Amino acid sequence: MKLRKRKSLFFLTLIAALSLVLSACGSNAGTNGNKGNATEPAGNNQAQNDNKASGGKLLEQIKSKGKITIGLMGTYAPYNFVNENNEVDGYDADLSKEIAKRIGVEANFVTGEFSGLIEGLQKGKYDALVSQVTITEDRKKSIDFSEPYVKNDVSIIVKDNNDSIQSVEDFKGKKVGVALGTNDEAYLRDEVLPKVGDFEIVTYNDNLNALMDLNNGRIDATINNLFALKPLIESNNLKLKTVGEPLKSDFAGVAMPKNNPDLQKAVNKALQEMKDDGTLKTLYNKWFDVDPNF
Repeated sequence: MKLRKRKSLFFLTLIAALSLVLSACGSNAGTNGNKGNATEPAGNNQAQNDNKASGGKLLEQIKSKGKITIGLMGTYAPYNFVNENNEVDGYDADLSKEIAKRIGVEANFVTGEFSGLIEGLQKGKYDALVSQVTITEDRKKSIDFSEPYVKNDVSIIVKDNNDSIQSVEDFKGKKVGVALGTNDEAYLRDEVLPKVGDFEIVTYNDNLNALMDLNNGRIDATINNLFALKPLIESNNLKLKTVGEPLKSDFAGVAMPKNNPDLQKAVNKALQEMKDDGTLKTLYNKWFDVDPNF
């Protein structure tokens, strides 16, 4: 009898100890991103909680907070980058601020690698993404988009002394670099690779590293849009060139969590107003030196 009592007391003590351990493991802390400044993505717990519990009322919650949390790379000039004042700048940033103003809130930027942005949006880390997220049918299955706010022509880039690559057919047996998790990576894997045959796809977390490796002969080519590549090539004195005709034209939109029609409608309304009053054209000229062509 005493032995049974001792066993019961032991198991009760063990259960209590395990409960304390699990309770401690379940607690966490985070820091919110600063409004307008470049921030790390890990600490945006408030946006995560609000987004997950939105129930289709994300716009209402955004207005209640007085800010919309925008996810972007912060390393993709001239679209979005961190300037000398440690502020997120660029076309995407200016567009985000303008959309936020027309909704009646402020833009709060949170930076992160592109490969994690969509997952972060789905988990509630961001209210929206304005980071050159290309609109595709596959992505529409898991996230919603605004109407397009930019058109990008994608081209092949090689070293300036390379005459062996003029089209994707010349990729066979070569190493081709591309940004990880992008529509360009999907294009290479799903369309070019089956068509051309065997070539190696090398992925990068940002475009500059791909261009540096291309410049140094570690890869043979890369693909991207000219708006993004021109400032990187010029500012780093890279000896690169584009070849052939554009491979394709992509359209990027503001990405939002699924089933938030009020937010989607508000963003589209702001974009249409910007087209109608010339604001979009002004931003296009500021960052790309051309008029919108879509």
